[in-house]
Amino acid sequence: MRFRLRDIRSHFRTLEGRKTEDFLTRSTIWISIVAYLVGCVVFARGSDRWTRLAWSIGCAALLAHFICAFQFFHAWSHASAYRDTARQTAEVFGINWGGGVFVNYAVAILWTGDVALWWFAGLSSYRRRPWSLILIWHSFLIFIIFNATVVFEDGLTRWIGVVVTLCLCLSWVVASRQRS
Repeated sequence: MRFRLRDIRSHFRTLEGRKTEDFLTRSTIWISIVAYLVGCVVFARGSDRWTRLAWSIGCAALLAHFICAFQFFHAWSHASAYRDTARQTAEVFGINWGGGVFVNYAVAILWTGDVALWWFAGLSSYRRRPWSLILIWHSFLIFIIFNATVVFEDGLTRWIGVVVTLCLCLSWVVASRQRS
């Protein structure tokens, strides 16, 4: 009898741990998305200081999301992340392909570089960049967010993703009009 009670306790501890792990992994990506959204809205309003801070927080939260996902769900195994990405892609598109994990790596590397360059080059440096390069970069980020929240999710998350994507697009339309 004790053995079974111990098994039951262990099972519930595991469930509690999974809830915490899932919460940490999901909350860090939502912090990243919301910080990026805030940064885009503030960028459209012309405040580079707050934009840089918001995008820095968003980038740091994305890196924290990667750490949580690899620690809690993939045991620091690229092969595990690749298989999980392939499984998710197969569920949505019917194609067993895990290459999206490399896209995620690229987002993390490029966003980190983008934010670091802005901190090292000075506050007003971002708006001096070629506008076409800025739009390509942020269109790519919006595409990634759309896929992560709308294409690969369902229910309330999907609808929140639609609203976030529309707000992001609108903020860049406003920023582009101000640039012209």
